[in-house]
Amino acid sequence: MNHLLPIEKRNLVLSRMAELLEQERAILKTINQQDLNNYSGDDLAMEKRLLVDDAKIDGMILSMQQLASQEDPIGVERFNFDHENGMKIINKTAAFGTIMIIYESRPDVTVEAGGIAFKSGNKILLKGGKESLLSNLKIVELWHQALKENNVATEWVEYLNYNREETQAFLEKPTQKVDLIVPRGGEKLIAFVKKHATCPVIISGRGNNFVYVNKEADLKKALDIIINGKTSNISVCNALDKVLIDTNLENWEAFATNIVQELQQRNVTVLGDETISRATDVPQIESDLIWYEEFLDYKIVIGTTNSDQEAIDKINKYCGGHSASIITKNDAIAQEFMENVDTAAVYQNASTRFTDGGQFGLGGELAISTDKLHQRGPIGLQHLVTNKWYIYGNGQIR
Repeated sequence: MNHLLPIEKRNLVLSRMAELLEQERAILKTINQQDLNNYSGDDLAMEKRLLVDDAKIDGMILSMQQLASQEDPIGVERFNFDHENGMKIINKTAAFGTIMIIYESRPDVTVEAGGIAFKSGNKILLKGGKESLLSNLKIVELWHQALKENNVATEWVEYLNYNREETQAFLEKPTQKVDLIVPRGGEKLIAFVKKHATCPVIISGRGNNFVYVNKEADLKKALDIIINGKTSNISVCNALDKVLIDTNLENWEAFATNIVQELQQRNVTVLGDETISRATDVPQIESDLIWYEEFLDYKIVIGTTNSDQEAIDKINKYCGGHSASIITKNDAIAQEFMENVDTAAVYQNASTRFTDGGQFGLGGELAISTDKLHQRGPIGLQHLVTNKWYIYGNGQIR
């Protein structure tokens, strides 16, 4: 088990998975409805992530089709050196081996993350949340069907139906070799995995993204980008939580008032720092600690800065290391901002909602890493690899 499957086999399984998702569309939605009916929590973001509708299934199918058509990420030459003693030294990408993905409430991860791990030559261990159990088991059943029809062992995709205690025991003493763990979800899940895991972990999931409206901003664009970032989907890590407005912006009070009204019309709770609160009558934040928070809700904090440097410093202090956007017509200022803000993705005049493997041309993502090792931002197929050195000699000794 775990011999590298030929790329043709991997692609056939992925293409077949796309067909099966289409065939079983109605059944999948019915089963997902049972999960939704069983969900007793009051977490709006969790519920949105749990839902499997036609749009989500379309996304899953597209992801499988894109993955099947992409180049093999394994065996790609990264370095080549001819030693003076005649040895040929080559470095090539290699599969990790076994990847464990731990996630909450998102059945589409069972498809997408599973597909990315499989295409990059890895065995996958899927540990989904209890709230999406029925949907996940159905999707894994489809994975197994796609594997069997192509004469591939079903062990390549395995579902771990564990509770919290069993998961902790597995993390601390795995019953099989695990080379990499990727937790996707809230901060509690990530902290739990980091505490108990005995192999490398890629941290994914925390947003708390910022938009900075510079004094040379196009205000129409700024407004559209803020509304989109906050309201288009509150349940995702690329959503917007914080806005900073440069007080050197002409009539900044009128602009701030306009933003507040537009957000409130869309049922967003708006809080402000002292200056914004005075200018717009929104409630003032009780403590600066709120700047660290990721909301995953119809809630936003707006503050002011007196300079670009102050904006950069504030973002670097409080953000989650995910995404930040500057709204400005001045390209030099934008470049300065983008080079100095310490987030995985930096934007000029665009919404943070684009930080996503599909949107970045990667054909989906395993996770969005806010770590700096070994890959930052959306982790696509071509990043889910390690490397290996191949040395060809004819008797050389040192």
